[in-house]
Amino acid sequence: MADMAAEGKTPEVLFWVGCAGSFDARAQKVTKAFCKILNAAEVDFAILGKEEACTGDPARRAGNEFIFQMTALQNIEVLNMYNVKKIVATCPHCFNILKNEYPELGGKYEVQHHTEFLQGLINDGRIKLKEGGAFEGKKITYHDSCYIGRANGIYEAPRSVLQGLDNDLVEMKRAGSRGLCCGAGGAQMFKEDEPGDKRINTARTEDALETGASIVAANCPFCITMMQDGITAAEKSESVMVYDLAELIVNNNGF
Repeated sequence: MADMAAEGKTPEVLFWVGCAGSFDARAQKVTKAFCKILNAAEVDFAILGKEEACTGDPARRAGNEFIFQMTALQNIEVLNMYNVKKIVATCPHCFNILKNEYPELGGKYEVQHHTEFLQGLINDGRIKLKEGGAFEGKKITYHDSCYIGRANGIYEAPRSVLQGLDNDLVEMKRAGSRGLCCGAGGAQMFKEDEPGDKRINTARTEDALETGASIVAANCPFCITMMQDGITAAEKSESVMVYDLAELIVNNNGF
């Protein structure tokens, strides 16, 4: 973003990479896949790079309002300095807090999650999904992440993208508005388990495995981690894979 600003240019969209997308090895693959799609669609985008800090979402969910506001105000200052108008994020947690909670602190932007953004690129013809691609006829089940589904009511966009891959989309028994959390939300990712007889990600993985799908599609770095851990614990990691929607498009089209 700094380089573009120095040249007097304004990108079409700012890609908010997020902490997971920057530092987590698994989530980095999603970041790279999404960038490949943006380049293939000739989207003029920029990232903040080292000027991007954590959104403060984990701090607020864990109850540390001071840390949240401190990091949020720092980010808003940077975003407003660059006169950012439109943001796309691959992390639902980043998406939700930028869209719904930053405005009260002075950060008002048009924010999209990448599932909506991808659907828009497909609808506008900027990306054409290859017919008879890598996933033709394969059973795929979709896991609704909490901040995309129940928190923001986005159910159709990811399913629309998946249906364009010529696969057999099978729903879990708890899907859509009744979807079950992967177990990582609300800063649970960063704390020890509470007493109980079953981990939440184990229960959610069982939902996915019951469908008989060979691929679990997700759209959140935390969901991907929790679902993959559950599949590994169930000793199904060789037959069932977890992918982000961006990765599925890249694999299908061979970008």
